[in-house]
Amino acid sequence: MLRNGLAPWHLLIVAIVIIVLFGSKKLPEAARGLGRSMRILKSEARAMKGDEPAGPAGSAPAGDDSAR
Repeated sequence: MLRNGLAPWHLLIVAIVIIVLFGSKKLPEAARGLGRSMRILKSEARAMKGDEPAGPAGSAPAGDDSAR
């Protein structure tokens, strides 16, 4: 029944509906905001990867009070 999923004309109809609903003035603004959010998310993910403790496994991080 749903063997081919979305045909190209389905996507065209969805694009037209989005343009009609949001208007042509709001779409570039929304895309710009989405791009900024993606850049922030990527930079935060990189920062979190760089913050991993370099100590031996099993040792408590410096800010952990449970090791007292």
